[in-house]
Amino acid sequence: MEGEAVSKNFIEQIIDKDIEEGKYNKIVTRFPPEPNGYLHIGHAKSILLNSGLAEEYKGTFNLRFDDTNPMKEKSEYVQSILDDVKWLGADFGDKVYYASDYFDAMYEGAVKLIKKGKAFVCDLTAEEIREYRGTLKEPGKESPYRNRSVEENLDLFERMKNGEFPDGTKVLRAKIDMASPNINMRDPVIYRIARITHHNTGDKWCIYPMYDFAHPIEDAVEGVTHSICTLEFEDHRPLYDWVVRELEFEFPPKQIEFAKLYLQNVITGKRYIKKLVEDGVVDGWDDPRLVSISALRRRGVTPEAIRMFMQLSGVSKANSVSDMAMLEYCIREDLRMKAKRMMAVLDPIKLVIDNYPEGESELLEVENNQENEALGVRQVSFSRELYIEREDFMEEPPKKYFRLFPGNEVRLKNAYFVTCTDFVKDENGKVVEVHCTYDPATRSGSGFEGRKVKGTIHWVDAATAVDATVRLYENLIREGDEELKEDYSNLNQNSLVEMKNCKLEAAFAGTEPGVHFQFLRNGFFCTDIKDSTEENLVFNRVVSLKSSYRPKKD
Repeated sequence: MEGEAVSKNFIEQIIDKDIEEGKYNKIVTRFPPEPNGYLHIGHAKSILLNSGLAEEYKGTFNLRFDDTNPMKEKSEYVQSILDDVKWLGADFGDKVYYASDYFDAMYEGAVKLIKKGKAFVCDLTAEEIREYRGTLKEPGKESPYRNRSVEENLDLFERMKNGEFPDGTKVLRAKIDMASPNINMRDPVIYRIARITHHNTGDKWCIYPMYDFAHPIEDAVEGVTHSICTLEFEDHRPLYDWVVRELEFEFPPKQIEFAKLYLQNVITGKRYIKKLVEDGVVDGWDDPRLVSISALRRRGVTPEAIRMFMQLSGVSKANSVSDMAMLEYCIREDLRMKAKRMMAVLDPIKLVIDNYPEGESELLEVENNQENEALGVRQVSFSRELYIEREDFMEEPPKKYFRLFPGNEVRLKNAYFVTCTDFVKDENGKVVEVHCTYDPATRSGSGFEGRKVKGTIHWVDAATAVDATVRLYENLIREGDEELKEDYSNLNQNSLVEMKNCKLEAAFAGTEPGVHFQFLRNGFFCTDIKDSTEENLVFNRVVSLKSSYRPKKD
């Protein structure tokens, strides 16, 4: 209703207050992934939240690669992240930012801290630093190198930069408070020696900044106003604020934490996914059973569905777990009006209409989507021999089985009534062919108002059928488990069922990769963007038609 108050999340309320108090003239947000792996659906929440806030407040959204740790980073990951962010529709403008572009500014910032007596070069080993740090109950112990002079620290730090010391022999630490109740403030390491070639700066540097030191500088240099991150960084915020304060940035950014997106029964940990990929359990980082953004895209999930899912999940300070059924609901809602509804038989057996004229065929006009007239109509061929689903015939049916069995009549979708008269088995006793007769007066759309039938089944004309491979997916790990076991003992053996020689109606011929359809009675499907070709069609089931999720009523 016009004039109705819009409920804002706590981040929007903070931004509104900052604008009202005149703290910022223009809102700038960012998404700062480290290029050490592929993004997953949890990252999508951060991408859409940050880009959405920039859009809402007519500000700027920066995409910045936090590439301060060359040991784990690859150009492959940079490209995959660019593809994911673009696909989600987050507008980061014409420029991509890199933390490594600010290495000079970070070095100058470290020198400034040394000159202020706020940083020192420490010779303790990594293990000794951990021992000196103390515990949550006990304060830390000061390093014996903490009181080096400014001159000595400046000299040693420059020599670290010039490569005079072996890796791991010296670090630069902030001088804050070894008795702080927040362990992150106990003289944290801000630079370490690491002779590693960087994907962006090559071999220019042999010292690299630590994330907690680099990140606030990156934000401040770019003019980020609100540095929105997940809850695990809440304890790091005092250090973030300390860095921007001690380096005397005129307009310091504000860090705000929100709860991560957790999904039930899925694997998001990079270590686990990397192992699955390396062991050949999955078909790469984009295997449709994973929830990496590239995997969701390949499976056929749409960016609009992910956006809807994020809106339903909401933004809060409290951790919670979302149900996969909610995401599946969003996928169905998005594709319901977009996808053509066509016939595909996944486990085919032959249906022969004995009284249909041999050698003849006809075209039936069929709506592409009964809920969306704009998708138009198509012509579907019909002849004496068809394919139907194996499960649509039973020799001895149970009660309330309304499909084909000897003597029963059903409607063939968009076609005629047929009555089962006989069936043929192979030498193993498996039904391979069903025979029936049809009633010409019952053609769909003819206005027939005679007897009623309880069952309707779909079919494909055998004469014009297109062959395809169809992949059906379930969760990668067994229901109820949250993590993958190292020995793979809790893998779901039905996580991928690949069905060959499926029979699809002729309109599927030549379908390009990435096109969505609803297979009648089977679910929403998409041509695989990696394996499908015009000659060898491969379809992924995006989601089934059944839903266990019910949206809340306003």
